[in-house]
Amino acid sequence: MLESVKGFGELTPELQPLAGGKGGMLARMYQAGYPVPEGFVILSGAFQEGKLSKEAWEAIEERLNSMRKNNREIRFAVRSSALSEDSAQASFAGEFESVLNAETDKEILDAIDTVYRSKESERVKAYSSVQRMEQSHQIAVVVQRMVQSEISGVLFTADPITGSHASMIGNYVHGLGEQLVSGESNAYDFKLIRPKGKYDGPDECRKYAKTLFSLAARLENETNSPQDIEWAAANGKLYLLQARPITTLRGINLDTYEMNYSLMGEELWINTNVAEAIPDVFPPFSWSIGKLLDEALNFIPGYYIFSGNICGRPYMNISRRVSMMNAVLGKNSKSVVKLITDIYGEFPEGVSMPLYPFSPIEVLKVMVPIMVQTSKSSLKASKNLTRFLQEAPEQCSRMREKIKTIKEKQELLSFWKQELEPYFLNAWLSAGAAAIKMTNITKLDKKLTKLVGTEDANTILSNLRGGSDLASLGPVVGISKVMKGEMSREEYLKKYGHRGPHEYEMSIPDPMEDPDWLEKQIEELKRSNMDVEGMLERQHLQYEAAKSRFVKRFPDKAKWLDIQIRKAAEGAQLREEGRSEFVRIFRVVRAFALRAGELTGLGDNIFFLYIDEVEDLLTGKDGAIRNIPARKENYEKYKAMPPFPSIIRGRFVPAEWVKDPDRRLDYYDAAMPMGAVSGVETSDAATLKGYAGAAGRIEGIVRILKNPEEGEQLQPGEILVAATTNIGWTPLFPKAAAIITDIGAPLSHAAIVARELGIPAVVGCSNATVRLKTGDKVLVDGGQGKVQILN
Repeated sequence: MLESVKGFGELTPELQPLAGGKGGMLARMYQAGYPVPEGFVILSGAFQEGKLSKEAWEAIEERLNSMRKNNREIRFAVRSSALSEDSAQASFAGEFESVLNAETDKEILDAIDTVYRSKESERVKAYSSVQRMEQSHQIAVVVQRMVQSEISGVLFTADPITGSHASMIGNYVHGLGEQLVSGESNAYDFKLIRPKGKYDGPDECRKYAKTLFSLAARLENETNSPQDIEWAAANGKLYLLQARPITTLRGINLDTYEMNYSLMGEELWINTNVAEAIPDVFPPFSWSIGKLLDEALNFIPGYYIFSGNICGRPYMNISRRVSMMNAVLGKNSKSVVKLITDIYGEFPEGVSMPLYPFSPIEVLKVMVPIMVQTSKSSLKASKNLTRFLQEAPEQCSRMREKIKTIKEKQELLSFWKQELEPYFLNAWLSAGAAAIKMTNITKLDKKLTKLVGTEDANTILSNLRGGSDLASLGPVVGISKVMKGEMSREEYLKKYGHRGPHEYEMSIPDPMEDPDWLEKQIEELKRSNMDVEGMLERQHLQYEAAKSRFVKRFPDKAKWLDIQIRKAAEGAQLREEGRSEFVRIFRVVRAFALRAGELTGLGDNIFFLYIDEVEDLLTGKDGAIRNIPARKENYEKYKAMPPFPSIIRGRFVPAEWVKDPDRRLDYYDAAMPMGAVSGVETSDAATLKGYAGAAGRIEGIVRILKNPEEGEQLQPGEILVAATTNIGWTPLFPKAAAIITDIGAPLSHAAIVARELGIPAVVGCSNATVRLKTGDKVLVDGGQGKVQILN
């Protein structure tokens, strides 16, 4: 039978959850060497039918007497430690009873009874109801040496209102801290300013500031969460009495899939590029796979590429990346931000970058070991890139066939851990190595724009396919070849069947799984009577003309231009091919998930488990299944929400944002009043501004589509307007006279494909789908990145 009373030093990680939030955290801190007064935890099993067992009380008496040996004047604090208390979801601070300064055995026994019975109090029931939690709480009780404090205080390692990490915010009172927590006494405020913890407050607390900052920063790093810390000082020594996550900054509930990373701090989030590739809302499984990828390649802790999650939508934490680079390089943040905007496009005017005040030493300690390992892995992937691109199709085909033959859950788990997962992560590194090859295009674009202007620069860069096919053009060119009998349907699906509008969403089938998809695309292309090869040829002639004009103006740069174009084309082809082969392997992970659903009887519900839970399920642990209904409910709620702003600064609450009739789709700032549009040019209400995606001017009628499945509504010669586009939209492009998107950057999918096909495009307009409606007449100027509304 499990011993029901455990000292702080005896609670193993396995037992700590049974000690409740407070008891488990105190044990963790005590064992890690924090200055925590000694004590023990009475586990919930010590209570039988609402009363403390005789055996438990005998164990308690023994521990009390042991503690008294070294301190005859010792007194004890008796506090609750419910298993639901002080979690990341709810704090219950002050809801349960606490008894201080208990001295005799009878006082302590009465105190234990008082604390235990408080779990049935009306205020606990009311708080539980608000938090939508079970109202019958399992409770443990903490007994701890009382600190007869001269000063008691609390410290938040981040601002609990805004989430800012610029300073730790604290206050204190003289005497016991209960006066502070209960609000019975006025407190003195102070700040510990990062990165070094500079003290700003009354002099009497200054002598504890350095130690308090050091302990708090360490604890925050170890828990990976902003902390609410109770502390006390007595006889010149500082003690930590309690620590819990700051519940106002909670952004994650894994059980219910309530996900909003923006609530965890004052940071800048962006999805300009990632939302183009991933327009769908993630269910738990897909999100956990994105997290797996982030952890494999990322050398900046807290910076997310795929897995920064705001209501199921992927966002990148740009603040964390810029803050770390700024700390290491010692540069003005604007110059660091420029590195970001070259890739993701310019930020709207007025956007400020919240920076986390890292110290260079702190960053280097964390980053250097990870960077060294990541650099080695990336270098190896880069050397093997050509072989990877050649072998990937056959490897994926072989793994798909193997998945079909697996009959046992343990065999499927072994296949995932030993074969598919390692190959999948290696493919991610290879795709990253391929993407790096394209970084020189941005510099070339800027150089050409300076020499010949936006339109000719754009046209010169419209031939990145060179003498071979560009992978992102493959699906639309392939459909044309199938129509002409130059490629069989089987060949098409083998080569391009993994690509589609939902290719990064594992819960949605791809064209390879849908026998009707290809036939629909063929019929649609026939109906529109579009000549894809003819469009490519016309664009090639425009490219040759622009190149000829360049050589005529700058004859001494002709050789330089040929070299640069060749390098740019090679980089673009590698990036697109690397991405295509990574998607192919990504879809094999879907096949694994589907097979796991079949073998466990969960079917498609498997996508409402995280990858680690799927692994557990394959070993027979099915505890996570009970969370599926709540996760489904939140997932459906997220899907029903409108598109979010592509840039989010600070704490974003969608339920409030959607109520604002003047809300912006390009940028949200938590510090900006509702309806404010600071930084947006409003003088010309008839003009939309974005990025020059593909050169050309054309008038036409707008057709707004929410997804490519609505493609039949697009009539030949209409202007396609969408929130974003990815490769799944490509078959629609030949019908469109021009392309306009809310989200996008100069190197985004819509821009590259539109340039190759010679279709004018303006990308990253932020609110085109709101400002325009189907039937509007507009003038699209792709070379200048402008759309004029004509009626």
